[in-house]
Amino acid sequence: IICLLGACSYQESTKEVNEKVVLPTSIFSSSKNNAVIDEKEMKESIKTYLNTNEDLSNISDQFEEMTDSDQQLPKAEAKKLEQLNDLVKENDRNFSIYISHNTVPEGYKKESERISRFIMGSNQILDELDQAIDDMVEHMSEGDFSETEIESLMNRNEGVNGREQKKIENFLDDNNIDTKAFGRKS
Repeated sequence: IICLLGACSYQESTKEVNEKVVLPTSIFSSSKNNAVIDEKEMKESIKTYLNTNEDLSNISDQFEEMTDSDQQLPKAEAKKLEQLNDLVKENDRNFSIYISHNTVPEGYKKESERISRFIMGSNQILDELDQAIDDMVEHMSEGDFSETEIESLMNRNEGVNGREQKKIENFLDDNNIDTKAFGRKS
């Protein structure tokens, strides 16, 4: 009876997880190439990119909660997690291509590149940190533990720090770009 109740409980929690985790239907994308982007479109592009990144990050947090519960991800959820990681990379790549292959308004080039570097860097750090933690847990179970891997990871990407984030937030405020990135309300 206990095993049966445990199996029912696992099925219910898996069902709840399946209902909670919904991947976005769209990410930042643009087919523009060698075009002149006006200020209104650029603001909307930055907003879309940052909001999509924030949404993807929130979904990633849901997966983190599932894996922290020592619960094996069902195959469907593992597939969603893989798709999520692909969406994060594609969102970053699309925005980077957009700002590098088009002419953006005066005063937006440097800051849009800063935004792109910061978000891509933070996404990369989070991805590598997850992997490093998984490796660390595996090594700890074998009695081998090294903090230097995580320290070197944190020191590797110097462009992802509070100063850079503050510059980005000031740029967003100065240009009235309303986004939910960085815990802001949109």
